[in-house]
Amino acid sequence: MRFDVSSPQLPRKTKREAILAAATTRFGRDGYEHTKWADIAADVGVGPTALYHYFESKQHCLFVLMDDAIEHFRSRFLTLTTGNPERLAALAAVLQDCFNLTEQGVLRNRLLTAEQGRLARSAGSPREEEARTAARARIRDLEFEWATFLGHAMAQGDIPEADPRLLTRSVLGLYNSIWQWYRPNGIIKLPDVAEFFNERALAMIGVAPEGVIRPRMVA
Repeated sequence: MRFDVSSPQLPRKTKREAILAAATTRFGRDGYEHTKWADIAADVGVGPTALYHYFESKQHCLFVLMDDAIEHFRSRFLTLTTGNPERLAALAAVLQDCFNLTEQGVLRNRLLTAEQGRLARSAGSPREEEARTAARARIRDLEFEWATFLGHAMAQGDIPEADPRLLTRSVLGLYNSIWQWYRPNGIIKLPDVAEFFNERALAMIGVAPEGVIRPRMVA
């Protein structure tokens, strides 16, 4: 896939987004270690030095990409849960929304799962470190929103009492494990994965699958 940003008329934000999209494809498909900075430059139609106008390094790009992706998950979670008094319906919507993915979305999830360990190690430059710590903070924000939601559901008697933070990490950990093995062109289709995961996630939370109305996956 080619994301041409060579045109000088393109806004800077659009060029940045195109670079991140190309990096997502490369990192998710070929692996971060096997991707060269020059590969991404070629995919967006510029020379390697042009990328330094947007990112200090390949690792800086990776951390920014991860930060943006985690914020997307957090904002989607809030959109689906905020102000919805039907907590079980909101929970089912969140779980199903996790699988309403394009192929690019699948590659993004594979990348996040494969490279999340890099966030635990200090980076070599101030800009890289700033992006790394921002991504780590974003993960904490996402876990906080999940734990708060589950805690309120427990308080209302919608789900059984448990440690909200531990339950959050268990559900998110189960979800993340999918992207270690799932392939878009594999023999197991994403709707089947979604059905299998959602039933087990609900059971982990303490809700019978038949006890919630689940929205359909978007084709």
